[in-house]
Amino acid sequence: MDQEKTPDQPQFRLPDPALVTRTMSEVAERGQRIVTDFLRRQAESEATPDPLNIGSAFLEMTTRLMANPARLVQAQLGFWQDYLTLWQNTARRMLGEAPAPVIAEDPRDRRFKDDAWRENEVFDFIKQSYLLSARFFQTVVGGVEGLDQKTAQKVDFYTRQFVDAMSPSNFLLTNPEVLRRTAETGGENLLKGLSHLLADLERGKGRLRIRMSDDSKFKVGENIAVTPGKVVFQNDLMQLIQYNPTTETVLMRPLLILPPWINKFYILDLRPRNSFIRWAVDQGHTVFVVSWVNPDETLAQKGFDDYMKEGIYDALDAIEKATGERQVNAIGYCLGGTLLATTLAHMAARRDTRIRSATYFVTMTDFEEAGELGVFIDEEQLHCLEEAMQKRGYLEGREMATTFNMLRANDLIWSFVVNNYLLGQEPFPFDLLYWNDDSTRMPARMHSFYLRRMYQQNDLVKPGAIELLGQKIDLRRIKVPSYLISTREDHIAPWKSTYRATQIFSGPVRFVLAASGHIAGVVNPPGSGKYSHWVNEQLPPDPEEWFAGATELAGSWWPDWHRWVAALNREQVPARMPGSGRLPAIEDAPGSYVKVMAID
Repeated sequence: MDQEKTPDQPQFRLPDPALVTRTMSEVAERGQRIVTDFLRRQAESEATPDPLNIGSAFLEMTTRLMANPARLVQAQLGFWQDYLTLWQNTARRMLGEAPAPVIAEDPRDRRFKDDAWRENEVFDFIKQSYLLSARFFQTVVGGVEGLDQKTAQKVDFYTRQFVDAMSPSNFLLTNPEVLRRTAETGGENLLKGLSHLLADLERGKGRLRIRMSDDSKFKVGENIAVTPGKVVFQNDLMQLIQYNPTTETVLMRPLLILPPWINKFYILDLRPRNSFIRWAVDQGHTVFVVSWVNPDETLAQKGFDDYMKEGIYDALDAIEKATGERQVNAIGYCLGGTLLATTLAHMAARRDTRIRSATYFVTMTDFEEAGELGVFIDEEQLHCLEEAMQKRGYLEGREMATTFNMLRANDLIWSFVVNNYLLGQEPFPFDLLYWNDDSTRMPARMHSFYLRRMYQQNDLVKPGAIELLGQKIDLRRIKVPSYLISTREDHIAPWKSTYRATQIFSGPVRFVLAASGHIAGVVNPPGSGKYSHWVNEQLPPDPEEWFAGATELAGSWWPDWHRWVAALNREQVPARMPGSGRLPAIEDAPGSYVKVMAID
């Protein structure tokens, strides 16, 4: 008599033989091509065996660790004591008891969201074993004495990369959700996952380039970056977009937005419902946005000074021709904000007052504590990077994207490994992740200057240490009203570092801290109902003191910014249509520059 299956039991079935045959045939053909191409590229490469300079950091850590064996033994004893308790608790659970866990996962950790990680004794044991091991590794390396700050930061970062990679959720036999899907599909999920893996290797030309979103569902200018407007000016480095008004009158001062050229501008114009650009237009701003070029080897010698001259200064001249208005409000996002501050200091030296207010989205001007990006910036790594850039003329977009993804490896790497390769599922169409994968290159001269003079030497904050376009840069000369928005969980521009600008600028400053991270905390429209923000009229030197005295307010910070900038000059003028001034329209927004993809 056949045993009846309960609803909770997976339905086991064999895979489709035709699918197996077809998949394995594709694996053989595509795999051989990928390996051959990869080996050819490796033979042509002169890369160093340790371009990230990890080996020396861990060698120093190990040497110092061995110099104090008592600390290591103490950590091992604590680890084994916890492990023994876990064994005992697991045995008690199998006997029907419910002991408290030895170690619990963070409730926000989505790796262990499946109920089996808690309800099944075996998977609960696997999970807790992993968490205990992870804690042990991080405690040991974090407790090593005598390391300089940079080495300690690098050891900690790459230890976490290793720990994240070893999570049981990343492996077939230790992930209950994957095992369940494998049983239900007869292994077809793994065959599909293998096909996805090969496709991603082909996409990366032998290097794994994980597909995070269904790219076929998005097209720039059709369903993202669709706020109506016109390109009214362009040069080698940028196109200037002016957006169509939606109000009968507008604020007299136009608004110039300077996005980072590390990524494309349409993070501020993904969809109508979350577009900062569209929202600003609806508030009565005449919005101009710089759309940076995606540079190739012909722009290798473009420097930070060129981005200042051909970016901000050319944009200001163009806006005056388009609107007849000489003065503007300006916004800079991340690197665009660093450029804005640098240019304002340059303008102060020249007594140029065309920018009347400055807003900085998650912008660093003092790079002394640059967060985890500092892991990638030391002399050895910069030397390797500069050698590669000199050969190509630019930094490949993929390399920058990989760096940023490593800062949030569980969310931006391993979750897709599980979804795409182990579960065999197609990535979900997500506009933000499509944008994240639409990478941009960086000109060699500019990027080398940026990393060395700002990240490595922190020269921007030193009065007169940097000279651009014939003027020494002193940020203390910035006297225009400044609005700083930072985000509490920012891995790229830590908020306590961005806060330092409040003690540098000489003019009135408003600092606002938003919840969430570098992107989600900024792109947080009022209608979303997400993420609070903190305000405090006082600006003490210590950011922790600022936060202790801050008031948390529900919802988006956007209305607070608009009230601030509108109060600086409330004068209204009739709405301005792109192309109606002295600058004729060149093409429809979002323009052609943004559509150039970096195919490395």
